[in-house]
Amino acid sequence: MKVKRIHHIAIICSDYEKSKHFYVDILGFTPQLEVYREERKSYKLDLKVNDVYQIELFSFPNPKERPSYPEATGLRHIAFEVEDIKETVDYLTKYSIEVEEIRTDPYTNKQFTFFADPDGLPIEIYEL
Repeated sequence: MKVKRIHHIAIICSDYEKSKHFYVDILGFTPQLEVYREERKSYKLDLKVNDVYQIELFSFPNPKERPSYPEATGLRHIAFEVEDIKETVDYLTKYSIEVEEIRTDPYTNKQFTFFADPDGLPIEIYEL
């Protein structure tokens, strides 16, 4: 078996419209396909990141909370590459998104920081 790459990341949100606004209007991901699954009372929105299908945004009635802080076992965060971290941080703060202090990776000398989606999912931005 040989894995080629990550196909997609699935995210379950508590407020579909709020999360859709965050991922589409603020982060700029492109909707590819949006469906409402009546039998599950659930939306599924496929999103492209830089023209590559990568995110599935789901809504479900009464989803369980994800433990994040302190760090819990499981998926720790998702990370996205950006060209200019300072410009990205300035952009996010214009939308009142709280962004942690920019840090430098001691092994790569690249800058990175974290913020959260509307449900508290940690998102890292990492400068190219």
